[in-house]
Amino acid sequence: MRAIPQKPGHRQDEDRFVVRDGVSWSEYQQVLEERGDSGPRMAYLEGVLEIMSPGRSHERITGIIGCLVEVWCLEHDIDFTRLCHWTLQDEAVARGVEPDECYVFGPVSEEKPRPDLAIEVIWTSGSIRKLEIYRKLGVREVWIWRRSQLTAHALRGEIYEPVSESLLLPGIVLPQLAALLDQPTTSAAIRAYRDLLRKP
Repeated sequence: MRAIPQKPGHRQDEDRFVVRDGVSWSEYQQVLEERGDSGPRMAYLEGVLEIMSPGRSHERITGIIGCLVEVWCLEHDIDFTRLCHWTLQDEAVARGVEPDECYVFGPVSEEKPRPDLAIEVIWTSGSIRKLEIYRKLGVREVWIWRRSQLTAHALRGEIYEPVSESLLLPGIVLPQLAALLDQPTTSAAIRAYRDLLRKP
């Protein structure tokens, strides 16, 4: 096992990563079982296992983005189910991931083995290419927050393409949403976003 070294001046709220190379699928499954239903988030890509313990800032941003997505859906009468860190995995393609946040739009059923939307917050960069994992798992759209910007990536065929606006939630303005993430509290961000959406 090798741990990613922390940079000088490491802040307590930064994400922490451990990366293991040469991990078999069965070993990945064993680590998931030993961890249980809560604990660090894991991503697996063709023998590389990344274990991430998110810091406070990571979780704060994730939580606000999720709440604002839900506000937008409620204001536009869109049915959704929040599935948080749903463990997505497929042995056939040797990939597994736990999103920071994810959603199914419309009813949840066996016909939807994957979320429609996954959200990833990159506060401290890890080593695994998350989009490469989501690509083979067939998640329709991935939003990535990094350095105060929120970008959407839509799965078209076998590749993700950056898109200027969400295809799943047409009309949502991602820069507008991202601009509210510096509000002092989650409730303040929700109120501010709700007021913006209700302006005539």
